[in-house]
Amino acid sequence: MDTLIPVEPNPNIPVLRPGDTVKVGTKVVEGERVRTQIFQGVVIRVRKGSNNASFTVRRVSYGVGVERTFFFHSPSIDKVEVMRHSKVRRAKLYYLRGLTAKKARLKERRPKETSAAS
Repeated sequence: MDTLIPVEPNPNIPVLRPGDTVKVGTKVVEGERVRTQIFQGVVIRVRKGSNNASFTVRRVSYGVGVERTFFFHSPSIDKVEVMRHSKVRRAKLYYLRGLTAKKARLKERRPKETSAAS
């Protein structure tokens, strides 16, 4: 028995990999209004599991590195949009914390070309 409360995965979250640049829209409640706040950055970690699966997104805002962890099963995530896929050789990209500017850039991963035999 893993949990007492059944948890459904959020259908608004696509398959994520470390190195992906994503825009995460979260629902923010301000008084009686609900709005969507966008957090754009690089996925540096994906934790798998049944109920506590999460992914961590990092961005640099005004020269300060900001990381946020989102749960895959969270109902407060409105949408996740993958902007680009990057080529990485690690599962956890913690080394990006020590890099700045051009050194922190990741090479873009090209989609695999399918050869059309006609």
